[in-house]
Amino acid sequence: MSENILVTGGAGYIGSHTCKALSRRGLTPVVLDNLVYGHPWAVQWGPLVRGDIADRALLDQIFETYRPAAVLHFAAFAYVGESVTDPGKYWRNNAAGTLTLLEAMRDHGCRRLVFSSTCATYGLPQQVPMSEEHPQWPVNPYGWSKLAVERMIADFGAAHGLEAVILRYFNAAGADPEGHLGEEHDPETHLIPLVLRAAQDPAQPVTVFGGDYDTPDGTCVRDYIHVSDLARAHLAALDHLNRKGAAAFNLGTGRGHSVREVIRMAEQVTGREIRPLSGDRRAGDPPRLVASGDLARRELGFEPEYPGLAEIIGHAWNWMQQGSGPSRG
Repeated sequence: MSENILVTGGAGYIGSHTCKALSRRGLTPVVLDNLVYGHPWAVQWGPLVRGDIADRALLDQIFETYRPAAVLHFAAFAYVGESVTDPGKYWRNNAAGTLTLLEAMRDHGCRRLVFSSTCATYGLPQQVPMSEEHPQWPVNPYGWSKLAVERMIADFGAAHGLEAVILRYFNAAGADPEGHLGEEHDPETHLIPLVLRAAQDPAQPVTVFGGDYDTPDGTCVRDYIHVSDLARAHLAALDHLNRKGAAAFNLGTGRGHSVREVIRMAEQVTGREIRPLSGDRRAGDPPRLVASGDLARRELGFEPEYPGLAEIIGHAWNWMQQGSGPSRG
């Protein structure tokens, strides 16, 4: 009989891709999602429970019904700008909601967790590439809410035997190579889908925020990791829990690409001209964010299968060409 894995936020972008990977492994993803940002059509490999991680009675029911062997925790609000203007929303959902989840796990004897964290817990980079030893000092409430959860997890580990792998993502991008899933946010803030929308509609330019950074072409450099590679990393994290226990890993490719590089590559992939508009710098945008993937390579055996920017953008473009989410079936 297949083991159940509880996937909070499993109707979202990274969570849904991970559900597909779990299913291919022979595991059953049980998705808990409030569908504020997730999509019912993205839940294709197991049951969907509509609800919130802060609903303790619902969590008790899920743990009693499905008896998950582990929890993959993606559910979070993740708009950096919004976290600055409405920090309470982020502390309540990301931190307090996770506390409710951890207490439910404790009380139901579920002690294995993979947590979706972020490079935003590091704040402004002191060196690039960034290793797991980099100091953690976020520059926005979103990053602080994620770092608070990392601390919570450590405390629950010490007190209650919780074993967790923390995965700090850099820039998730791309779409399922087979076309089953992709990125569909509202509002959309990620660069690659915004650039591809500009390729679809010549009247819709893409704004480049800042052109005078200390980078080769003056625009911000980021480490883009394919969403399907992130999904595979979660399976590797589950395996790590079975073998070695708690740990924290960066997930990136170790390669940085500037905003202008992304635009040029998107023009090559799509065969269309993309019109950039120059905008002011955004507060808190570091010039470079690039991961050191050495620890994940060594301890998880994790190597990105799709490290190239052309593949990442190509898969995202194929997904976007299919049309809107609900019509995907």
